[in-house]
Amino acid sequence: MGTPQSDALHANSTTAVPMFGLGTFRLKDQVVIDSVKNGLDLGYRVIDTAQIYGNEAEVGQAIAESGVARDELFITTKIWVDNFAADKLIPSLKDSLAKLRTDHVDLTLIHWSSPENAVPVAEFMGELAKAKAQGLTKQVGVSNFTIDLMKQAIDAVGADAIATNQIELHPYLQNRKVAEFAQSQGIQITSYMTLAYGKVLKDQVIETIAKAHDATTAQVALAWAMQLGFAVIPSSTKRENLQSNLGAQQLVLSDADMAQIAALDRGDRLTSPDRLAPKWD
Repeated sequence: MGTPQSDALHANSTTAVPMFGLGTFRLKDQVVIDSVKNGLDLGYRVIDTAQIYGNEAEVGQAIAESGVARDELFITTKIWVDNFAADKLIPSLKDSLAKLRTDHVDLTLIHWSSPENAVPVAEFMGELAKAKAQGLTKQVGVSNFTIDLMKQAIDAVGADAIATNQIELHPYLQNRKVAEFAQSQGIQITSYMTLAYGKVLKDQVIETIAKAHDATTAQVALAWAMQLGFAVIPSSTKRENLQSNLGAQQLVLSDADMAQIAALDRGDRLTSPDRLAPKWD
């Protein structure tokens, strides 16, 4: 087992997407610059952003100022729903690349399905495949996709072409149907909001497990997700939390720990925007 720093440097060789990264959702301006710079300084090498976050330029600035070589990094962005049409998707990705100060990203995701199916899944997945063929992105995937939407994406480009489905997944929303279908197709799950906006940090079951392992509750929740095979992308504005979160990579939970956390599932979905949310499984 390497150090947290060395573990964060390298993608998991058995998965398409590295298991541990740094999220930037809701982080803006100098806050996101500081978070990314601190993360890179601590050894993070996986950065997740999105067009709608409005922080791609700041993420690009932080990366440039960090001095970390591009080939050490795994950068993910997500295409916003306004940019799904065939004449918009690739130009919008090129705009993202300019903001990120790179000629390619490692992973490009469709952020949500198209509201009211205004742009069919086959159309935007086809454009993503073209972006990959043009070298603008090394891998492609989806986010917030249900089983039905994943099936449509698979029909369009094949399961092998879809690296991940990034979904809300935490101890209170374990999304088992979606996760099991994705895994059956060889599509990795990336868990976002793994700490449920901090709710799980005060959970008594998780606190008890954390004490037994001399770990933090955040480390327990992150380790739980990774032990299930899910990639995680926690964010923080505090350097000490960024450093502590890295320790989740060394934490091994027992079968009993995992069973206790499995029992916390209550279908508590925190992200379901009216205009965007599909019919959830």
